[in-house]
Amino acid sequence: MRSHLLNDLTAEHYRRSVTEGVERVAAQLATTERPFTGVTADTLAPRIERIDLDRPLHDTAAVLDELEEIYLRDAVYFHHPRYLAHLNCPVVIPAVVGEAVLSAVNSSLDTWDQSAGGTLIERRLIDWTAARVGLGPAADGVFTSGGTQSNLQALLLAREEAKTGSLGRLRILASEASHFSVQKAAKLLGLGQDTVITIPVDRDRRMQTVALARELERCKQDGLTAMAVVATAGTTDFGSIDPLPEIAGLCAAYGVWLHVDAAYGCGLLASVKYRDRIAGIEHADSVTVDFHKSFFQPVSSSAVLVRDAATLRHATYHADYLNPRRTAPERVPNQVDKSLQTTRRFDALKLWLTLRTMGADGIGELFDEVCDLAQDGWRLLAADPRFDVVVEPALSTLVFRCVPAGVTDPAEIDRANLHARKALFASGDAMVAATRVDGRHYLKFTLLNPETTTADIAAVLDLIAGHAEQYPGASLDRAS
Repeated sequence: MRSHLLNDLTAEHYRRSVTEGVERVAAQLATTERPFTGVTADTLAPRIERIDLDRPLHDTAAVLDELEEIYLRDAVYFHHPRYLAHLNCPVVIPAVVGEAVLSAVNSSLDTWDQSAGGTLIERRLIDWTAARVGLGPAADGVFTSGGTQSNLQALLLAREEAKTGSLGRLRILASEASHFSVQKAAKLLGLGQDTVITIPVDRDRRMQTVALARELERCKQDGLTAMAVVATAGTTDFGSIDPLPEIAGLCAAYGVWLHVDAAYGCGLLASVKYRDRIAGIEHADSVTVDFHKSFFQPVSSSAVLVRDAATLRHATYHADYLNPRRTAPERVPNQVDKSLQTTRRFDALKLWLTLRTMGADGIGELFDEVCDLAQDGWRLLAADPRFDVVVEPALSTLVFRCVPAGVTDPAEIDRANLHARKALFASGDAMVAATRVDGRHYLKFTLLNPETTTADIAAVLDLIAGHAEQYPGASLDRAS
C-alpha cells in the first residue's frame, strides 16, 4: 500500500502540514531566551538513539512533538542576538518562503528538461551578481553548495588554464589568513603539498603585496608556474580584505589567474555605504560568493563566477542519458555543463524571492548595520582594559581576548580564555567562536545579526570577563 503522505498532495494537505511545521519553529523562535540550551552530546544522543526508525508514528503532530525533544528545543539559534560565533546568519522571510517552494517542487538544476524556468532564474541571478562584481559581458557562473566548492571549482579552472605539462611545477599563492579550502582544493586537484605558497599578512591581516611580488618573481626564476593567486575579500577570522587593486596589477603583470574569495565579503556588493571596500574585485578571473553568509540566505546558497564563460568548459562532461554531446549545437541550457555537481537544488530561488521582495538595497542595509555594529564593538573593546583586540574590523568580525587583572603569563591568559568560551557555551547564555593569533588563543565575535545591539555585545563581554576571572589558574597567578 502506497503511503498517503505521497498520494495526498492536495493543496489543503500540503498547506496544513507545512503550516504546522512552520508554526512549531516560529513558536520556538519567539520563546527562545538563549541561543543554545547548553545540552551536551552525552545527554542528547540517548534520546535520538532510542527512537526506532522502523516504527513510524503516522502522524505529523506526533512527529513534530518528537522533533521538539530531539532538535528544536536544543538547536543553536542564529537568530538570537547573542549568537556571535561563526559565519552563520539569521535568514530573511522571503528566503524561507523560497525554501518551502523549491523543496515542494523539487526541481533539479542540472538539465533544462528538469528545471525549465528554474534554469533561467539561476542564470539571470548569475548575470546580476557578475554585473555587481563588474566582470564584464563575457562573465558566467553557477550556483554551488558553498565557498569550499566554489574555491575548488575556481582553482580547477585555473589549473586547466595554466597549460603546463607538469602538475608538480604548479603553485597557488594565498595569504596566511586565507580559507583552509585553498589547501584542500590543492589536494583534491592532485597537486603536491608544496603547491600552496603562503604569503604573510600585515598588521591588519591583509596580504602583503611586496611579499606576493617577491614570490611571483621567485616562481618565474625557478621555472615554476604560478597558476593562481587567491585574494580574500573577508577572511574568516578577521574579516580582512586583501589589497585587491595591487594584487590584480601583479597578476596582470605576471599573467596569473586571480581568484577572489569573497564568500564573506560579498555582502559589500549590495552595500549602500561600504561598496568601495572591495574595489578591485572587478579585475578577478573568478570570484566566490556565499549568499548564505552576508545576503542573509538559508544554507545553501552560493556561487562561483568567472570573467570568461568559456573557461567553464573545463567542468563539462557529457552523458548520453543526461546532456548528450549531440545536443550541444542546439544550445540547450543545461547547467550541469558548468557545474561540479549533477543533481542540484534550486537554491537560487531563495535569493530571487529576496531580491524581488526587499531589493538589493534592503539586503545591503542589513549588512551595513552589522558592519556598523562591529565598529561599535571595536570601540568598546579598545576602551576596556580587560580586553586586547587585534584589528579594527573591515567587515563584521572582532578578534580579541580577555586579560584577567594581574595575570601576566601568556599561557594562563590562553587557558583563561579557553575556559571562558567553554563555560559560556555550557551556559547557553551566548555563543562566541575561538581562533589562534600568532600562536595564542583568542576569542571571536562574528556579527551577522542586525538585531544584535551594542548592549548585547557589552553584556557578552561582561560574561566572558566573569568566566575568565573564575578560571582557577588565573586566580592562582594573581595570588602569586
